[in-house]
Amino acid sequence: MSKIQELSDADLETAVQNSELPVLVDFSATWCQPCKALAPTIDAVAQEYDGKLNVFKVDIDEAPNATTQFGISGVPTCIFFKTGKEVDRFMGNLDLRSIKERVEKVVSA
Repeated sequence: MSKIQELSDADLETAVQNSELPVLVDFSATWCQPCKALAPTIDAVAQEYDGKLNVFKVDIDEAPNATTQFGISGVPTCIFFKTGKEVDRFMGNLDLRSIKERVEKVVSA
């Protein structure tokens, strides 16, 4: 079972750059209702793709530099990275099937 690690400004870039697997970063906030609704779906993706995809969460209120660096204008925003580079992103609360379609494209590319 995969435990989603919370990242801060200090460790986000290192985690993304050093990952041998594709990465999904969920930018969210504790006060955001759509973020709370999306959380179980992200947890399910992390479990299903354990060993194929690293999944991290970033609280935008705790990581203002990362929020600016990645141009986060609203939450939830999820960004996929491969070999340290952004390859896809979505904003809002998507259903599990839609997110898994995106994950499949990233991990199989």
